[in-house]
Amino acid sequence: MKTLLTHATVLTLDPEIGDLTSGQVLVEDDRILAVGHDLSAEGAEIIDCRGGILMPGLVNAHMHTWQTALRGVAANWTLLEYFGHVHRGLATLFTPDDIHIATRLGALNQLNCGATTLGDWCHNNPTPAHTDAAVKGLQEAGIRAVFFHGSPKPAPKPGQPHFSEIPHPRGEVERLLAGPLGDPEGRVTLGLAILGPHYSTLEVSLHDFELAKEFGLVASMHQGGGEAVSPGGWDVIEERGLLGPDINIVHGQSLDDGQLARFCAQGVTFSIAPENEMTQGHGFPITGHVRPHGGVVSLGVDLESVISGDMFSVARMALGMQRSLDNDASRREQGTIPATSTIRTREALEWITLDGARALGLEDRIGSLTPGKQADLVLLDSSLLNMQPVSDPVSSVVMQASLANVDSVMVAGQFHKRHGRLLADVADGLRELEASGHRIYAELQTRQQHEETAR
Repeated sequence: MKTLLTHATVLTLDPEIGDLTSGQVLVEDDRILAVGHDLSAEGAEIIDCRGGILMPGLVNAHMHTWQTALRGVAANWTLLEYFGHVHRGLATLFTPDDIHIATRLGALNQLNCGATTLGDWCHNNPTPAHTDAAVKGLQEAGIRAVFFHGSPKPAPKPGQPHFSEIPHPRGEVERLLAGPLGDPEGRVTLGLAILGPHYSTLEVSLHDFELAKEFGLVASMHQGGGEAVSPGGWDVIEERGLLGPDINIVHGQSLDDGQLARFCAQGVTFSIAPENEMTQGHGFPITGHVRPHGGVVSLGVDLESVISGDMFSVARMALGMQRSLDNDASRREQGTIPATSTIRTREALEWITLDGARALGLEDRIGSLTPGKQADLVLLDSSLLNMQPVSDPVSSVVMQASLANVDSVMVAGQFHKRHGRLLADVADGLRELEASGHRIYAELQTRQQHEETAR
């Protein structure tokens, strides 16, 4: 089956092909067959994209999709409050059905917002049933995803070890690779959401790094937020030769410039969640510390329990925040703002396309409209009031585009959104999502009341 998308402003993000005016993209089955002008496409379905901008699907490199039913609940909480209320409270009340509902609807929202790929960091999976429910939700939604299998972080009960002392379960990794995530070329693949030296003992960190290496999986971990469990742990990990492009660091606050330089030189990638980091108290995003070392900056929503799931907003936040920091530094050091912007909008667009693909280990499949790659693409309606006139398509996408402009979304050659509407029926799912979120929040309040009475 062939589809020819015509008369579009095409932002390929491929440095060899560049941008095209009134360009064409030819899709065959699940792949991009050709990009250019006057393409031969006998028997293809023709889709006129006049007035639109055609570009790679956005990549949300880091999100805890299981929290979709908790939207807005944590909007006024600092990171410390979040740890207490969510990980030691709300998370413990999720059933596998709750995980399935939240993950499916959260993934569908990403498609609706123009993100075709999701780094789903699932760290509320106390049983295999919870894990399987999350994977099922991603598969049913139709999104491309790396499912980062994590581990829950409840308060330990008497006699139980703290979560920082528990190695990542080898049996679950083997089970997933032998079952639902066994195809390394599949639309949903496996990664490991490990604790890392900031949140686990050195023994556990080394075990988890080596486990990911053994199975050839991307290992992603949070870094920052309070004191490290294993001070000096990164030094040992470096000495053991465990760093590389398969290591992804989320947030990254508390790493010094020397570490960042060495990590970037070894291909370590970074996933930054600028709005949530500033909101909850992680610190300023480290975008400006990674860029000088040639490191990979990818972006993520992180928590829909705090902020919107819209990656256009995330990109603008990251760009605006780093420009602000750079401008302030120039004023203090030079007495004036820089002669020109320190970051161009094209780089910000790469953060949510090409660099997101690199962070997830998918750069050979997605991130640009390159012949041979998967046909994951988004058509923006740039004829709408909020984007006209379009003088610079890249800047218009980064600075003006929103959910309102997402006309069509394709993953692996299949449309999931057309003419501004999701093709999936979400009516029942929304009712289930609402019931799930309200029940969980009410149960937490009831539990807290009982605990206060018991005191």
